[in-house]
Amino acid sequence: MKNILYISIISAITLSACTDDKPPVTPNSGTTDGPPPVIPFTVVNKLPHDTSYFTEGLEFYNGQLLESSGGNEDSSPYPSEMGVVDKATGKVSTKVKLDRAKYFGEGITVFKDKIYMLTWTSEVGFVYDAKTFKQLREFRIPSKQGWGLTHDTASLIMSDGSSNLYFLDPDSLRVKYTVSVFHNGNPVNNINELEYVNGVLYANKWGENTILKIDPVGGKVLGQINLDNLAQEAQAAYAGSMEMNGIAYDHATGKLYVTGKKWPILFEIKL
Repeated sequence: MKNILYISIISAITLSACTDDKPPVTPNSGTTDGPPPVIPFTVVNKLPHDTSYFTEGLEFYNGQLLESSGGNEDSSPYPSEMGVVDKATGKVSTKVKLDRAKYFGEGITVFKDKIYMLTWTSEVGFVYDAKTFKQLREFRIPSKQGWGLTHDTASLIMSDGSSNLYFLDPDSLRVKYTVSVFHNGNPVNNINELEYVNGVLYANKWGENTILKIDPVGGKVLGQINLDNLAQEAQAAYAGSMEMNGIAYDHATGKLYVTGKKWPILFEIKL
């Protein structure tokens, strides 16, 4: 998820969240599932991607691709901002710039013409008008860390690097309920960037070139997409390429895109 310098910090944090109307979903410890089935894919197209961006969020809105990046003044010399991607060049036209002394930019999603953006360890998020990029409000996130963000038809869905998925009310931004991601009865941690597509969740798993397909109701891992070959291609094209992160689905065209931090390529793939 983050720069390698932060691994020890992440592993030391105990995560918790309040809930409003539903208890956390508890995995069935008696399940005897085998490994998650591998989901095959093909690369349909390749577009340029901005290698200066430490990608945290990727989202389509009204035909435009939005992207967020994280960085801070201490040890991550990357922009902490969000903007609109020029798909011809991969360059991002900055629309929101965070104070890197305070905020490490994280996941984004757009719900009902509002952009929601997380920060990593500041325990706050921001809401912007999706058309003007004017800040509308600031809110407290329900965890010590903010990682990925997406939404279904009624809730924002947030990850924090654990196995938890937090379903937030888009108006009050309070937790409605949580779901634990699991496989073989065990929690699956390091759930990162999220994308909700046709009733299921796709999630980058930090530390691996893997996207997990997840049932958002029960949290069960339904399958996995191994993207080692795309990571290797990105690394061969640009030595500064880092971990895989970034999933965007264009509901208007049905196209799915994936990339990584400082990758030179945005891949369009077909499952």
